[in-house]
This record gives sequence, C-alpha cells and structure tokens, in this order.
Amino acid sequence: MSSRNPAATPATSHHGTAVPDRAGQPLRVVARDTRRSGRALEPLEGVHPRGVRLDQRREWYHYHHLFHELLTAELERCRPELVQDPHSRAADWCEANGLPELAVGHAQAAGDADGAARLVERLAFPVYASGRAQTARRWFQWFEDQGLIERYPLIAMQGAFVQVLAGQPDDIERWAAAAERALAARPLAQSGAMEPWTALLRALLCRDGVDRMRADAEAAVAGLAPGSPWSATALLLKGVAHLLAGEAHRADLILADAAEVATQIGALPTAAAALAQRSLIAVARHDWIQAETLAERGLQIARAGQLNDYEMSPLLHAVAARAALHRGDVSQAQDHLARAAHLRPRLTAALPHRTVQTLLELARARLALTDVADARALLREARYILRQRPLLGTLPAQVEQLQSKLDTLRETTISAATLTTAELRILPLLSTHLTFRGIGERLHISQHTVKSQALSVYRKLGVSSRSQAIQCIQQTGLPGVSIAGEQAG
Repeated sequence: MSSRNPAATPATSHHGTAVPDRAGQPLRVVARDTRRSGRALEPLEGVHPRGVRLDQRREWYHYHHLFHELLTAELERCRPELVQDPHSRAADWCEANGLPELAVGHAQAAGDADGAARLVERLAFPVYASGRAQTARRWFQWFEDQGLIERYPLIAMQGAFVQVLAGQPDDIERWAAAAERALAARPLAQSGAMEPWTALLRALLCRDGVDRMRADAEAAVAGLAPGSPWSATALLLKGVAHLLAGEAHRADLILADAAEVATQIGALPTAAAALAQRSLIAVARHDWIQAETLAERGLQIARAGQLNDYEMSPLLHAVAARAALHRGDVSQAQDHLARAAHLRPRLTAALPHRTVQTLLELARARLALTDVADARALLREARYILRQRPLLGTLPAQVEQLQSKLDTLRETTISAATLTTAELRILPLLSTHLTFRGIGERLHISQHTVKSQALSVYRKLGVSSRSQAIQCIQQTGLPGVSIAGEQAG
C-alpha cells in the first residue's frame, strides 16, 4: 500500500474514490465531483481498520487495504471504463506536485508507456541508489511484462544495469539483447546518442577483456553528461579496468575521483564500490590501516544508505575481515566473514570481475584461519566464473597462484580448521616479533596460557616448533606475515 497520495477518482461514490488507496480533498483538481467525494468520505473518519483514516488536517483519507480492494473491484465491475482515466490524471497531478515516484505507478496503471518510460529513465538510478533496488526492478519488470522493452532503448539499457547490480545473469542477457535489438531498429542519429550507454553496459559486463573494458569505460565517461548519476559508475569501471590491467597506482587515483563524484551526486552504491576497490589496492601494498579505513568507510555508506545487501557489500566485508585478521582480531574477522557468506548468492557471473575479486579475498581470509576446505570451495567458484568470463586481466593469475598454494598444503594442515577461538586469536601473532609474554600482554592473558595455546596450535598444524608453525602459516597466506624469524617465548 502506498505511503503517499494518489489522486481522488472522478466518481461520486466511495468505490470511485478507491482506485488509488488514498483520496484527498487537495486533489479536487483531478476529480469531477470532488466536493461530494470529499464529503462522502468524512463519515468514514476514524473507522479504521474497516474503512479509512483521516489525517490531522482532515485532508487525506487512507483506505484499509481490504476496503480498498473491495471498492476497486466494485468499480471495475460497475464502471470499468473509469479505472484507467483516474490513474492517468493522478499521474499528471503527482508529477506536477513533486511526487514523481507515485506518478510512475499511476502511469503504468493507466497504460501510459511513454509517460512511464520518461519518468523511469529519470528516477531509476536515484531509487536504486537510495536502497530501493526492488522498486526499480518492479518498474522495469512492467515494461517486460507488457512486451515494451525494445520500444525504449534507454529503458532496456538501464534495466540491464539493474539486473547486473542485482546479480541476475540470466535476466541481464535477455535485457542486453533487447537493448541491442532496440538500438538496431533506431535511426543512426538516435543510435549515436545512445553510444555512451552502450559503452557503459559493455564495460560493466566485461565480455571482451580488460582493454576493451577500459576503452568502453572511457567512452562512457566522455559521453555521459557530467551530472548524470551514471557518470560516477563509468568512472568506477574505468578505475577497475586499470586495476585489472595491473596499473594499481593509476587505478587508485581514478577510483578516488569516482568515490568523490559519486558522493557528491548521491550515488552511494557507486561510492561504496569505489572504496571497496581502493581497499583492495591498499591490501596489495600491505597498507593495512588504509585498507581497513577504506573498507569501514564503504560499510558506513552501505549502512547509512540501507545498502547492506547490495553487490559491493561482500567485497567490503572480505577486505575488512582480512584487515581484522592482520591485527589479530579473529572475532571481528569471523563476523565480517559471516556477513559476506550471507551475501554469497550475490556473487554471480553478472558482475564477473567483482565476483572473482571477492571470492579471492574470502579464500585468502579462510586460509588465514586455516579453513582450507572452504578456501578451496571459494576458489572453485572463482574458477567457474572465469570459465564464463576468462578475460579478466590479472585475476586468473591470482586464482592460479592461490590454487598452487592450496595444492602444496599437507593434508595435516586441513585439520587446522579445528582450532579453537582462543587459538585463532594467537595465530596471527605467532609470526610477529612478539614473545609469548608480549602476545599475552597484547591479548590480556598470561604467558603460560599463550604457551599452552601455541603448543596446541603446533600439534594441530602438524609441526613441532614456532618457526615451523610460522612457515606453515606463511604457506596459507596469512595476512600480515612478513618476517622469516621468530623470538621464542
């Protein structure tokens, strides 16, 4: 049930006012007999939940959904020719009075495809960026249900973008194909105007390799209007293309710009995604403080914008988990990994580069916890994505490198998944310069407890000394391992 006010209907009876689920005297401009309609509602004031509710200013009436359904069905039975007309006038009124999202629903209910397309083209990204992806998908679904995708190339393009960002690979192919057919049927001049959008979609899908992705992203950046909410997305993809090509420094500069532009225009999912990519770059250069800071900024944006289940969130949690492991906070790392695991269904071939990046980071974090079985499962998923999209720059080599580490691990290492929470806490600290006493002071436990836990770790790793444990941990890719020696406690 809508939370705002569509127009009152032109009918004089109660069932005539109920085509929308609210009616109001301020909308008399769109009703033919508004004076009687308004008076007719007043006796129903206060009879909620069976009837309507009246606001404090006695202007807006909100039907209970059962009452609304009853009256609407009655109107459809008695005067079906009146049903669409009120929606059309309600759409005009809502758009003219600053309620464009309500206007979309009324335009679609009225069968006004041109009016609905014009509104959706303008509103889809802001609605998606505000955490209401399902609303945007519902709007686009209407065009598909009506068989109208190919009539509106920009609707087809934006619909494909939303399917990508929602992680729906099958829907993407259908919408992208419809967009291509729609463009092919357009005059050349009109198709040329759509080229920045076409380039943006190609960059997002990354079907033809990183070089083409970068060229397409650059074309989209150049062709989209600076104020377009999609311009920040184009800038993000340009930065990702440079990162996948192994140009991390250049990528970081572009991604910083993308995050700033996205924040300025309110494209919060894009801002969070750019921060996720920058945190990856910080991890690669072992700047763990910066990596955690960037990931936390991205997660704050996601929380503030109600974007916690959006496609960039698993990567943010994966990087945050690795950073937490580096500083020895296993509990927080496991919390981030649990959140990422909840979002793993979002990791599909729809957005192949980000999916593989995320699976790699999750696998590395699992290895840091000596959870070899799960790390292998994550890499299997990454290899499956790469079979569908093999031209992803440096990512295939990263997957193979990590797979080689897994292949060299002894079977005894796999049993390390049985480490207790207390043992997992000391595991990252064993490879530091700290003595057992120093580790105990860091974790606020006794030296004796640290030694006891360390000996238990050695046994589970199948080693007999701290130096051997460090070597085993290094093989598993534990974040923060950067020394070769030890100071035994």
